[in-house]
Amino acid sequence: MKITLAQLNYHIGNFESNLRKMLDAVTLAKEEGSDIICFGELATCGYPPRDFLEFRDFIARCMDSVHALAAAAQGIAIAVGSPCVNPVVEGKDLYNSAFFLFDGKVQHISHKALLPTYDIFDEYRYFEPAHEFSTVEYKGKRIAFTICEDIWNVGNDNPLYKVCPMDEMMKDKPDIMINLSASPFSYDHAESRISAVRANVSKYGVPMFYVNHVGAQTEIIFDGGSLVVSPDLQVFDEMPYFEECIKTYNLADVQKGGINNEQQKEKYRLMHDAIVTGIRDYFGKLGLKKAILGLSGGIDSALTAVLAVRALGAENVWGVLMPSEYSTGHSVTDAKDLAVNLGIRHDIVPIRSVFDVYEGLLNPLFEGKQADVTEENIQARIRGMILMALSNKFGHILLNTSNKSEFAVGYGTLYGDMCGGLAVLGDVYKTEIYKLAAYVNKDGEVIPLNSICKPPSAELRPGQKDSDSLPEYDTLDPVLFQYIENRIGPAELMEMGFDPAMVNRILRLVNINEFKRFQAPPVIRVSNKAFGAGRRLPIVGKYLS
Repeated sequence: MKITLAQLNYHIGNFESNLRKMLDAVTLAKEEGSDIICFGELATCGYPPRDFLEFRDFIARCMDSVHALAAAAQGIAIAVGSPCVNPVVEGKDLYNSAFFLFDGKVQHISHKALLPTYDIFDEYRYFEPAHEFSTVEYKGKRIAFTICEDIWNVGNDNPLYKVCPMDEMMKDKPDIMINLSASPFSYDHAESRISAVRANVSKYGVPMFYVNHVGAQTEIIFDGGSLVVSPDLQVFDEMPYFEECIKTYNLADVQKGGINNEQQKEKYRLMHDAIVTGIRDYFGKLGLKKAILGLSGGIDSALTAVLAVRALGAENVWGVLMPSEYSTGHSVTDAKDLAVNLGIRHDIVPIRSVFDVYEGLLNPLFEGKQADVTEENIQARIRGMILMALSNKFGHILLNTSNKSEFAVGYGTLYGDMCGGLAVLGDVYKTEIYKLAAYVNKDGEVIPLNSICKPPSAELRPGQKDSDSLPEYDTLDPVLFQYIENRIGPAELMEMGFDPAMVNRILRLVNINEFKRFQAPPVIRVSNKAFGAGRRLPIVGKYLS
């Protein structure tokens, strides 16, 4: 038996494009003599469709795609993920299902049993979990189909769930396990994914074919990395990351094993490629081409510009330098050098004269008040207004350049430097920014070294440095990581040895700035806990020791 895995980049709700890609893959698999081709979870509509699932027409169009694929299932079987209407009155209206198609019709439907409701997932909002389990017999082999999360409860050791689908299907003594997934990227998830697949193969003694999505759906990135694991627990093959790929495998070779094709995984290469994918698909799937951003001469805007150029091409990226009276000469020079290195258009729009007008307008109202952060925010908002004006006039989408550390503690100005259509670095801590910049510069200087080496500064007052308002990032980021990613509370942080006064200060900044993050652009997710859909905290909450 030959089995084809089709690792494809789907577009949510773009039924024609998704179907065309799958039919093209079916044609290729037939040419290779494949017996079965497998597509990912909810492939007909793309993942995650969210509340589109509440529209009857949307579900009907999913079924139209299933029927079109069934018509193509002549001489080859097709396994595809799609929502399925629950035929009974009780329970949710839909199942998250795997359709097995052959001889022009639907031969079998397997429903997903384990419905994740954590982080970015909210599947129990829409789907009824499976309560019955059975395998499929095809060409003398018995196949156990599972969907994504279904393989993450080996031996019922996951406290989130009370059933293990494979335990139930092993009663039929399957020869093959096939998992249709939509498993989002985080920089440390690939190892967990391989471990989960290996754990299933180890427990059940049969090979697994695991097919994943690739590409970006707004903030969520899918990295691909589809897997074939042999009974000897070797990774017979691991498909490329961040690329569409269609590959056919001979089951006899997989069962024999003895081959290990697991890829090397380097954090900053993966983060780099994920962000580039996120930018490219955000623009491409929205039918956009051109980006604009402010270039300050600092490392964040420089790194954002590099990633944008690698995603969209230099001809589609526009950098705007907006020096104030507090900007150093080095900042302007560094920004210009970066633009030259990248080959992008750059323009200089000084903001001093605009700021003077604002001061003249507001001074009578500010009488008796000392200059403070208000004047700093005015400068940031002038820059935001200029960028948004250019965005509106020329149709360029503004890229936000704030990093995760800044988003976390509210070190940014609403309607100023927090403007944008997409937050490129919003899930990358400042300390990680430097390492990502080093990765970018590994083959030669792209980001000017002065942008990397100089102390971080918003340059909104004389001699300003970020450390005037915040702990040094080497001190700040470990606390943020424990609090945000690991959900470690204030008392536990202090028990870990972090200074109590610093913990209270940092956590207070995080908590009181939830309202800013609520209004921030979508953040490209590269960690296992990004700001956005996967982290839901009350705006008016208070949580301190």
